[in-house]
Amino acid sequence: MSDDEGIRLQKVLAAAGLGSRRHCEQLIEDGLVEVNGRVIGEQGVRVDPLRDVIRVDGARIPPPRRHLYLVFHKPRGVVSTMDDPQGRTTISDYLGRRANEGLFHVGRLDTPTEGLLLITNDGDFGQRMTHPSHEISKTYVAEIEGVIENVTLRKLSRGIKLEDGPVRPDTVKLIQRGGTRSIVQVVLHEGRNRIVRRMFEAVGHPVRRLSRTAVGPVRLGQLKVGELRELTSDELGALLDLAGL
Repeated sequence: MSDDEGIRLQKVLAAAGLGSRRHCEQLIEDGLVEVNGRVIGEQGVRVDPLRDVIRVDGARIPPPRRHLYLVFHKPRGVVSTMDDPQGRTTISDYLGRRANEGLFHVGRLDTPTEGLLLITNDGDFGQRMTHPSHEISKTYVAEIEGVIENVTLRKLSRGIKLEDGPVRPDTVKLIQRGGTRSIVQVVLHEGRNRIVRRMFEAVGHPVRRLSRTAVGPVRLGQLKVGELRELTSDELGALLDLAGL
């Protein structure tokens, strides 16, 4: 990029919320800033924030937002669609004034399942995030019937066969068990229909309640059921990396 094109790097960093212009100049002087894989040590370098991949101390700095990127805590009973001919409650019922901004959900959750859904109007982002080649992890917490034994947990960890092929979670972690139920956390990379419910059914522990608590680095945290928030800069930067954008 020629000297009269683009925006000065320190200005881009400051606009991204990394501090004052002087602080951002110090980050450059300290060798903490990369542009397209090259460490930048001099001031005055111009960049295209929409095209160049900029990192500070290894963390991706996302470009200025031209699209919306939202986290939604879907309640149980809400259909994972923007419109339902049967008149059931859908995601769009929670979007308020944003409902007319071309938003769509990235992936889906079964109607009885609650938890984290990403919502955006960025078509490239949505397509990449759901493509199997990017294998973005998803974390679920399942309340299941019965007291699950350690041998069954190990069986699930090693992988089991379902009618549409094998499934092997990244991790299976017992959270609690006792009485007539157990609570188990499962992390896996795939998104086949009802995959978590079918895993537990296959080992004799039907799911009573299921929640997705994370997609990649994005977590529900304190977001209440039915609420929305925007992705943070760190979350969006990490997802852009995972999606290969």
